[in-house]
Amino acid sequence: MDAAASVLARDRRATLAEIARAADVGRSTLHRYFPDRDQLVRAATEDALELIDRAVHDAATDQGPPADAMRRLATALVDTGDRMIFAFGDTSLLAELESQGDDGDATERRVLDLIERGQADGTFDSGVGAQWIMQVLWALVYAGAESAQQGTLPRPGVTAHVIRTLEGGVLGRTDGTGQHATGQQG
Repeated sequence: MDAAASVLARDRRATLAEIARAADVGRSTLHRYFPDRDQLVRAATEDALELIDRAVHDAATDQGPPADAMRRLATALVDTGDRMIFAFGDTSLLAELESQGDDGDATERRVLDLIERGQADGTFDSGVGAQWIMQVLWALVYAGAESAQQGTLPRPGVTAHVIRTLEGGVLGRTDGTGQHATGQQG
């Protein structure tokens, strides 16, 4: 599943032979478990979603201060790497899984509960919706994993970039007077 997610994250049209090579198994071995490419893609998607669900669960988002929990969550999601890119790179299979009842509601609910808890205590901005913050988190993690995959960001630096952007946005620091480095009001 690791090899399938990694190869398919880079090339959605990869063949079973390419995936078998990456997994260091023979094509006939791969065919024994997955008679066709569609079955392998479906199994790899389900596996990726399970890994992401487990990462969210293991981040213990209901424990400790919301900011700490969000950092744990971001770290856990970044660690899913290629699986995140693969799972969310093509939403057509996700939509099919959703239509069959596998919609990740428990995972989303954990993340939303964390955000709402942080909004209630003033840690997170209550001026934007919890759903929006969750989507921003997913997008930052996806962008970080993609940047690492493309070599534009070193893998060990992804988590720090995701957390820094999530917590501070993209504006530079102010000098205490509300002035940004560009001289514009903050």
